[in-house]
Amino acid sequence: MGKTTSFKTPPLFESKLLCTSLLYLFTTLFLALYNTLSPTRCLFRSSPFDPLQTPLFLYPPSYGVHKHALTTHRSSCSSPLFFSDYLDVFKEMEDLCKNSSAFTPVFRYMEGNANSFGGNFNTKERISFFDHRNDNIDIPCGFFKKFPISNADRIAMENCKGVVVVSAIFNNHDKIRQPRGLGSKTLDSVCFFMFVDDTTLKGFHYHQLVSRKFQEYKIGAWRIVKVFSNYLYENPAMNGVIPKYLVQRLFPNSKFSVWIDAKLQLTVDPLLLIHALVVTENVDMAISRHPEFIHTMEEAMATARWRKWWDVDSLQAQMETYCENGLQPWSSNKLPYPSDVPDSSLIVRKHGLGSNLFSCLLFNELEAFNPRDQLAFAYVRDNMSPKLKLNMFDVEVLEQVAVEYRHNLKSFGTSFGEEGSKPFKRTKTATHDLLINTTCCSKCQNYLHEIHDYDHH
Repeated sequence: MGKTTSFKTPPLFESKLLCTSLLYLFTTLFLALYNTLSPTRCLFRSSPFDPLQTPLFLYPPSYGVHKHALTTHRSSCSSPLFFSDYLDVFKEMEDLCKNSSAFTPVFRYMEGNANSFGGNFNTKERISFFDHRNDNIDIPCGFFKKFPISNADRIAMENCKGVVVVSAIFNNHDKIRQPRGLGSKTLDSVCFFMFVDDTTLKGFHYHQLVSRKFQEYKIGAWRIVKVFSNYLYENPAMNGVIPKYLVQRLFPNSKFSVWIDAKLQLTVDPLLLIHALVVTENVDMAISRHPEFIHTMEEAMATARWRKWWDVDSLQAQMETYCENGLQPWSSNKLPYPSDVPDSSLIVRKHGLGSNLFSCLLFNELEAFNPRDQLAFAYVRDNMSPKLKLNMFDVEVLEQVAVEYRHNLKSFGTSFGEEGSKPFKRTKTATHDLLINTTCCSKCQNYLHEIHDYDHH
């Protein structure tokens, strides 16, 4: 009778502790490798749609498009925002944009000629337009001087009949970055427009992002619109306010819009963004609340403290005017508005009566005082009629849908040996106690006392 040979397990693998340790080691290595190679840095995160993978534009290394990104403490793997299926959203947005009745009544804008683009209305005149329950009244909304762009760009803007994404770079203040996470049909149905001045365009030429041979420019998803800003305002920031708050006039046939500051890179498809923040919430506009401040005066104090605006007289006059005409600190009486101070770097709008009226009224305040739109935000929102249906979402949502970068550290003139744009006129420098000493803002003392009482409850 023959002997049977039995297979013996090597002694090395007879230890249960050793086997468990090896399994743990290989699992950890696999997960670490997956996390490193995953474009989203998330483990097994499923995308709500199948985004385009091909880069929209290849930048030269000298341009440094992705340098100086600001860090965020929020994990990109957990989303505070629910996105529906991309194809379902695409079809719903397509149907909404075809339904013109959803965007009536049509606004009537005031026409005329003036020395300034916005008409330069005084306080009493501006206040008279806040109540718009009478549709027969024409609203002042810019364009009292011609907006200086080419006819080809103007026609392209008028032909944008659905969703438009808008941004602007003036005085070469930021880099131009491509949106990420676009669905397969989005580029065919959504318009992307970037407004620039001559200083910024010179930077594009320097880095060979566009050719000098052509008058029409495109960089990746963005159509570049050159604005002859010397015909508008001396301050480049004020020129940037025009496409930010008058998008409904620049794109008269668009139904929805996304404004995104050039310091941000959009990382979510704009159709999903509009659907989640505006359509699903049934609001006129969506904007992020400020991560720190809830009172307008807090933002005004920070504006002075950090010298975000140099014209002390304008800043004081603005706060005095608003306090005199009804500006109140935030309280629970203002709910469902959760704050008086937004982070206005991302604005999502449905182009209808509410958002159009708000945008026009706010623009008029910015021309009257300064382009710091957070200072006029609550004053306009709280005093306008009919009321604005607003979704003020948490800053975590903003961090989820966009990446923020630092502004360019040098102006175009300093960077490339060219003469930079003309600096706007400055007055004496603001100090940190501008709005809290007894010599300033006497009409805001009740406001300041209410903030003090609010903070101590």
